[in-house]
Amino acid sequence: MKHQLVLPVLFALSLAPAALAAQAAPQPDTSWLRANFTKREVMIPMRDGVKLFTAIYVPKDTTRPHPFVMTRTPYSAAPYGVDKIPARLSYIPDAYAHEGMILVTQDVRGRWMSEGEFMDVRPVVPHRTSTDVDESTDTYDTVDWLIKNVPFNNGRVGVRGTSYPGFYAEMAAIDAHPAVKVVSPQAPVTEWMGGDDFFHNGALLEAHSFFFNFFGRPRPHPTTQGTPVAGAGTPDGYAYALRLGALSNINPRMYHDSVAFWDSIVAHPMWDAFWAARSGRPHLVNLKPAVLWVGGWFDTENLWGALHAYAAAERQSPGAENRLVMGPWHHGQWNIVPGDSLGRIAWGSATSRFFSDSIEIPFFNYYLLDSQPAPRKYEAAVFETGRNAWHFVDAWPPVGAAPHNLYLHADGALGFEAPRARGRAFYDEYVSDPAKPVPYTAEITQWYDPGFMVEDQRFASRRPDVLVYETAPLDSALTIAGPIGVDFTVSTTGTDADFIVKVIDVFPDDYGHDEAFAYRRPNRAAQLGGYQMLVRGDVLRGKFRNSTAKPEPFRPGVPTAIRFTLNDVYHTFRVGHRLMVQVQSTWFPMIDRNPGRFEDIFHAKDSDFQKTTQRVYRSVEYPSHLVLPVLR
Repeated sequence: MKHQLVLPVLFALSLAPAALAAQAAPQPDTSWLRANFTKREVMIPMRDGVKLFTAIYVPKDTTRPHPFVMTRTPYSAAPYGVDKIPARLSYIPDAYAHEGMILVTQDVRGRWMSEGEFMDVRPVVPHRTSTDVDESTDTYDTVDWLIKNVPFNNGRVGVRGTSYPGFYAEMAAIDAHPAVKVVSPQAPVTEWMGGDDFFHNGALLEAHSFFFNFFGRPRPHPTTQGTPVAGAGTPDGYAYALRLGALSNINPRMYHDSVAFWDSIVAHPMWDAFWAARSGRPHLVNLKPAVLWVGGWFDTENLWGALHAYAAAERQSPGAENRLVMGPWHHGQWNIVPGDSLGRIAWGSATSRFFSDSIEIPFFNYYLLDSQPAPRKYEAAVFETGRNAWHFVDAWPPVGAAPHNLYLHADGALGFEAPRARGRAFYDEYVSDPAKPVPYTAEITQWYDPGFMVEDQRFASRRPDVLVYETAPLDSALTIAGPIGVDFTVSTTGTDADFIVKVIDVFPDDYGHDEAFAYRRPNRAAQLGGYQMLVRGDVLRGKFRNSTAKPEPFRPGVPTAIRFTLNDVYHTFRVGHRLMVQVQSTWFPMIDRNPGRFEDIFHAKDSDFQKTTQRVYRSVEYPSHLVLPVLR
């Protein structure tokens, strides 16, 4: 039987969170926007002559000048037609309309109704000539046109965007037009090979590769119509991806040579000049607008981008107004009110509403409107999970967070004391079978359920191909704030292997009603006794253990050091809870499977995949441990 596999739209929309948010959020009546705004549709010329479709919603109030707030998007500035007024704009929160700002949405070059050729994560052009274009120049030219051609504006512009639109917001801050006063890149695509949507430490996020089935096909001419995508025929994404098999099957079975960027990924399986050119971080230099970077602690897609772009701007733009916000959210959840919970875990407050009302809107108002109070002073506004509280700190990671080693021990123990046993004989091992990979979720789902990054990990801890280590119940609270280091010694019977490390908060078995209200949805009766809450986890593709630019094979059976970093957290393990670490070699289908052989996995065949045995060592010579940023 011939395979003709096409993935559903649900797989493909991970990078369009605002559009999904608009569908999920309550829809206000269109009459308010229609009564208070006039819509214009224009084609704004860029410096090379290409025109970009732009929808402009101008307040009817002409008693005062108004600032602009703009989003540039590859996901459509719909609805199209000056008579088509939406209930709300997908990419700009309602609060900006109620503040009386001019609302602007634009189809980026080569998408939907804009002219030109689209390029994924278009590189910044250094040392530009007068006709060179990139996303920074397109933003500059758009702003220049708006200031000169839209009546009753006050000469100030704010730019915001989430996910891929967050990338365009990031580009707006680079060599910004003088009128751009404030920018907020939210969960911004920053480095697809570095740690964002498509690669983590050299391993492919396979589910994200299916995104191109929806998004990556060529658009021959401006259009208001999206790409139709057939369904998968099953709600079970795990089974579907397993049937698809090796990555080498994706193009012949799904894309049929029609997705150029997938071909680029296959052609560049490691860090090289192609990926370096598509990193925004080196260009975050001498930023002039105030910048508010926003991310979610439980965002599997662009948590890395928010943290690392902020850090790059902080290093390279000394003296700039550069702030970070990190809340307890999945991808784009801060655009959805109230944000009081994630999966079965509740935060005890409406965190998304607090962000909008107390952080983002006051920040934009100060730079865009006259006579507005200055936003409160802080470097980072961060939500502490576990204790469930916001903190406004002077530095991120916060001053006072110090490294503490947490060691793996015999019999699944975990502790701050170093191992005492000596030699190579002290290890734990498991057999990893790529034909039966460990799933990343217990749910039957085609796409990431929003709460999977806080999901109960008991489904994994009971598998024989997952190592489990845990502390005794804590007699005092333990708070960690910042990135988590992984420093292990491992071996494999193959020549390559993946290592997934997860940090977990284990709730007491007798967890009861008195505490449960802070962790579960109030309308759910389910108790959380023994719940294994995923706090952080990530993968290292072993051949990239020393460099994502220079892969190296393992020598079978030889103890080998691996070191990598898990993204930042701000979490408190409360008294009576346990800290757990799980180690495994598959996390499917979020992460593609490693065949256990040192080869280009994009060209591996189904017959190349083999079982391998992994060992994790725990002795004086090989003291495998985490490095926790403990906050006192």
